[in-house]
Amino acid sequence: MLSTLILEDGSVYKGEHFGGFGTKIGEIVFNTSMTGYQEILTDPSYANQIIVMTYPEIGNYGINEEDFESKKPECLGFIVKRNSKNESHHKSKETLNCYLERNGVIGIEGIDTRSLVIKLREKGTMKCMITTDNIETEDDLTQRIAAICIYKTDKDVVLNVSAKQKYIVNPDGMIDLALIDYGAKSGIINSLANRGCKVTVYPADVTPDEILSNGHTSLFLSNGPGDPKDCITELKTIEELVGKIPIFGICLGYQLLGLALGAKTYKLKYGHRGGNHPVIDLVRQKVMVTSQNHGYAIDTNTLSGIMQPTYKNLDDDTLEGFDAQRLKIYAVQFHPEAKPGPEDASIIFDEWIEKMEEYQAMPVRKAEDMVKV
Repeated sequence: MLSTLILEDGSVYKGEHFGGFGTKIGEIVFNTSMTGYQEILTDPSYANQIIVMTYPEIGNYGINEEDFESKKPECLGFIVKRNSKNESHHKSKETLNCYLERNGVIGIEGIDTRSLVIKLREKGTMKCMITTDNIETEDDLTQRIAAICIYKTDKDVVLNVSAKQKYIVNPDGMIDLALIDYGAKSGIINSLANRGCKVTVYPADVTPDEILSNGHTSLFLSNGPGDPKDCITELKTIEELVGKIPIFGICLGYQLLGLALGAKTYKLKYGHRGGNHPVIDLVRQKVMVTSQNHGYAIDTNTLSGIMQPTYKNLDDDTLEGFDAQRLKIYAVQFHPEAKPGPEDASIIFDEWIEKMEEYQAMPVRKAEDMVKV
């Protein structure tokens, strides 16, 4: 059986079907990781997107019960050069094909993924359709392309992937940390819990009063999908919390903190998605290879005076981190938890935990003593 990929520029790719059935429209992006497809599939930051893997052999170690980043995949489709039919790993519980079929994610294999990725690098990320329907006439194809062109991204995507109610991870932890879930990966939550945090996870629409009234000593803003400028309610919440509680952020949380402090964001041509992105620590002048998954960046030229750049991408000079120490704010664009990817940046969690412990020991400030921005 064939599946078809149609890009908004009219390009058509046909390949062998695997996984789920139906028709989906979304944004097509590529990931350069060689391993970690299970974590990639279950990263909520891929909501409303169709993923192309640049590495040619995918599915060879199957799907296990330990490496999920969320309860189910939020991506719409999965495109590979070759889907391994026979997985081989002692932890494997099912094949990639069975997992995608069970979760309704459409897969295509056998297309020229190299030429597809080159097109995306040259033209930039674009909208597309992935379908298992037969497209038999030119009129049918024209109608499909028209449907792609009028497609608009769901602006409530963060609320769709966020937790629906508050819950606690590691209730006996010594550091009382609140985490706002914009589509949080379990790897991030576990990295904090394993380092001694009692992590209270809140839905994305939590109010500032609820965060402050529960006595947390620090706040963490998670990764998540979509354009940060669409997160209007979430941004207002952060603006209310700035200066009233120490805040740490990753990925979308980093972008929202930047907006809250007066910086501007912009969409990258094709984003950073993979486990091989070199980043330099501007303070230590040390290079780390990092895991990344984002399509937006903060414009370095718009940083407010209170923001200090801390990390830079060595491939394209985009900003990868900043501190606002007077406000006790620290944030990075990349993923220190390395799920999947290299563990070079895990030291950032250790450094942040030291700061959280320091803030935990401080007396609770009165409202009139809080910093105003």
